[in-house]
Amino acid sequence: MSRPFLLLLLLFGCILSCKKEPTQPKVQSLYQEKITPEDVKTLTPDEAKTYHRDTVYDYEYRTGTSGNYEYQYQVHGRNEAKDSINGLINIKGKYGAGFLIDNNQDTLAVEVEWVAYGVLKGKDQQGRCYELRVH
Repeated sequence: MSRPFLLLLLLFGCILSCKKEPTQPKVQSLYQEKITPEDVKTLTPDEAKTYHRDTVYDYEYRTGTSGNYEYQYQVHGRNEAKDSINGLINIKGKYGAGFLIDNNQDTLAVEVEWVAYGVLKGKDQQGRCYELRVH
């Protein structure tokens, strides 16, 4: 009788000693996954904590941490009609967004992506395309 009792205690002890794997807390990012044109207008308090300006590089400033930087650039370029255009964009990784100002001083919201070193392709809400370069 003691042998089945010991086996039962052993089984019960094993069951109690099994622990659930602790769930990893979800890492909260301070930065949006997709940058919107409105991002160029403000710097959040969390972004301000990691603000970095460096005159050696082309960007106006960057925020974030290594591997998760968001950069702001002044850009200039041409629209589809080859008219000059300039503006300010924020970019994280390959994609970003911002505002461009055309020859009529109209402000256009654009989404951009890197296509080469220092070269961006942009598209506004009406589907017009822009070729841009960072200053």
